[in-house]
Amino acid sequence: MGVKKERLDIHMVDWQVTATTIHCDAVDDEVTIIVNKDWSAKCTGVSKYTESRAEQLNMVRKSLQLRRALECEGVECPRILEYKQKLRDEEALKMRPTPGLADTSGEIEPSTDEQ
Repeated sequence: MGVKKERLDIHMVDWQVTATTIHCDAVDDEVTIIVNKDWSAKCTGVSKYTESRAEQLNMVRKSLQLRRALECEGVECPRILEYKQKLRDEEALKMRPTPGLADTSGEIEPSTDEQ
């Protein structure tokens, strides 16, 4: 199973890495989603719940207690994708020029109120 590479034309200018901690209902635990400037992303829960046999057994026990299946969704987790989309949207808003403030030369244009 290959991981799809995304080509994003939005370039972050204000940060190198950003992260958020959320309660992940897929594993019923807090996880941190980390996104780098090159848009690569990882979740601390992926390594914890897919690589550790002890954590996998704990998750099975917790599943039985909660009476619902718990399973880490890996790198294609919708929570990771949603956080990356939120960041893309925020960066796209920053890149939009503010109407009436600058022309193509970068000089500030005076505001004219015509009535």
